Amino acid sequence: MIHAISEIKPIVEEVFRYLHSHPETSWHEIETTHFLKDFLTKKGFTVTTFDDSTGLVVTIGSGKPCVGIRSDMDALWQEVNGVFKATHSCGHDAHMTMVLGTLLVLKKLGFPQHGTLKVLFQPAEEKGTGALSFINKGLVDDIDYLYGVHLRPIQELKDGYASPAIMHGAAKLISGVIHGEDAHAARPHLGVNAIEVGAQIVQAIQAIHLDPMLSYSAKLTKFQAGGDSSNVIPGKALFSIDVRAQTNTGIEALTLKVKQAIETIAILNNISIDHQIETEIVAAEVDPSAVDMMKQAIVDTVGETYFIPPIITPGGEDFHFYTLKRPTIKATMLGLGCDLTPGLHHPSMTFNHDSILTGIEILARTVIETFKRIK
Repeated sequence: MIHAISEIKPIVEEVFRYLHSHPETSWHEIETTHFLKDFLTKKGFTVTTFDDSTGLVVTIGSGKPCVGIRSDMDALWQEVNGVFKATHSCGHDAHMTMVLGTLLVLKKLGFPQHGTLKVLFQPAEEKGTGALSFINKGLVDDIDYLYGVHLRPIQELKDGYASPAIMHGAAKLISGVIHGEDAHAARPHLGVNAIEVGAQIVQAIQAIHLDPMLSYSAKLTKFQAGGDSSNVIPGKALFSIDVRAQTNTGIEALTLKVKQAIETIAILNNISIDHQIETEIVAAEVDPSAVDMMKQAIVDTVGETYFIPPIITPGGEDFHFYTLKRPTIKATMLGLGCDLTPGLHHPSMTFNHDSILTGIEILARTVIETFKRIK
């Protein structure tokens, strides 16, 4: 295993450099798809792409069992040094590199010796719609075990440590439009100030209470109202609300209360407030046997000292749609400590690139362990 990884190290480093310097946002991972397809085809892998979307699937072997690995592909769009651009500040470039490297290592080791290995390079994780698109295509219907990977910020895992499961929370992003009425600033009684309505929404959401044992939050993340004329009271405003809870039942309860708050504010002001869910992410539901096999791979790779039990995080991941929509899939996601600072989604995010090789070894050992146990 170690020899196989050392052999591919220069290739892995080159792949990461390319992917890091060519970020593409959700559903626009066109060149990323072309690069991965071209690279893997030249290495002798069977690759499937799609006419209606980005992303690709690599299949090795046939029959049962079927073990899968999934990597996300998309970058974020954010301001970096004063310029808005696509950037891999969530580590998806590293995830793709690790999964590709795992394919190379397993091929060198002659795996799988029976059954099927299916590798998913999935688009649009940041939109929360990529996993659903692969599910709707039937790409995971035959998968028995599915593994993912995500770099963890230093606040959760220190460099060199690894966890066999990331207990992501659920999230919903609600967008809305306040339809008040414009008025002259000298005559506020003749209009309905959308900014004041927005302030009422903020207060109403902050007054929501659920079980205090449950981790949850709801807050406005966007509010746009008014124009260049400061003496005009704006009647219209656009807003977004980020809603999160650690469990799937918790997110449903919280979302209901947020909707009720918006509707109550609309009634109090005798106006309409349009709102809808733009993005939805479900909470993690991991399989104990998948966690156990990944734990063994972690211990074999970095040792018992650097093994960390499943970690709870308020962040979300569309990976968990696979198990929610296809309950027969046994899945978990590797949490990899890598000295990631200052944090995920920060435009200056950096991490220890040597951890990519560690991730490759853990994923490869997990796949081998899975095939060994479920013959």
